[in-house]
Amino acid sequence: MNLAEFRTHYEPLIQQELSAQIKALAIPASLKEAMNYSLQAGGKRIRPILLLAVLHELGGEHPDALKVAAAIEMIHTYSLIHDDLPSMDDDDLRRGMPTNHVVYGEALAILAGDALLTYSFGIIARLEHVSSDDKVRLIDLMSISSGAEGMVGGQVLDIEGEEKKLSLQELENVHRLKTGALLTFSILAGAILAQASAEDIRALGRFGEHLGLAFQIQDDILDVTGTSEELGKTAGKDESSEKSTYPGILTLPKAKEKLEFHANEALQAISSLGGQLTLLTELTELIVQRKN
Repeated sequence: MNLAEFRTHYEPLIQQELSAQIKALAIPASLKEAMNYSLQAGGKRIRPILLLAVLHELGGEHPDALKVAAAIEMIHTYSLIHDDLPSMDDDDLRRGMPTNHVVYGEALAILAGDALLTYSFGIIARLEHVSSDDKVRLIDLMSISSGAEGMVGGQVLDIEGEEKKLSLQELENVHRLKTGALLTFSILAGAILAQASAEDIRALGRFGEHLGLAFQIQDDILDVTGTSEELGKTAGKDESSEKSTYPGILTLPKAKEKLEFHANEALQAISSLGGQLTLLTELTELIVQRKN
């Protein structure tokens, strides 16, 4: 199965799982609507697809895989809702639609993000076909990747870096945390569900680190070269916020070279796994070549 076939098969299943999870909640209708609004807005579903692709490449399926994939997408969506708030990036466009706070107001947008984040941990805790040890392992890694030691910490560094000239090393540290941590967790979660060896998990962790940096470099490049219509969000936002970016530090041609370097390093990291690894290779190419 190539990546296009894989996505055609699994993306509707991810969407169905997200809908089912929210529908099952006995919560205020306004909160449910705000949560669902951002979850159903589309997006590339890169993180859940990465989880499912790793599981597939390592030779199997898992009855709880879609639930874990949905939990990860909820965390990612929560981060976008909060990232767009006036106190953060102050954006009014996400995935080609008005941002959550524009539609529902800041208070409900914040609470919708909070609800998505906390509910995601409950989904993992209630998995029926994962051992207690592996559930604790998943919850621990998810808390690290999404919290102060990962995505949240990276967001703080990103805010503190505005109107400053960061070094390349400082910028990479921001994005290892802000973008790379949750991407890497998606990959490692697939490996845990597949009962991968410690050696393979280490290799996939290195793959995730380089893939996360490649993803962010392409984001920075697209912010310079893309339009708001193509991106589904406001183009040129990094420059207007006076953020350090890879093109800003390295120049656009050098940023593209750095992108290629991390993509190659990502693929080199998983060469020890053996096999064709078609899905992970194509996902790497997708992240490098994407236009939004």
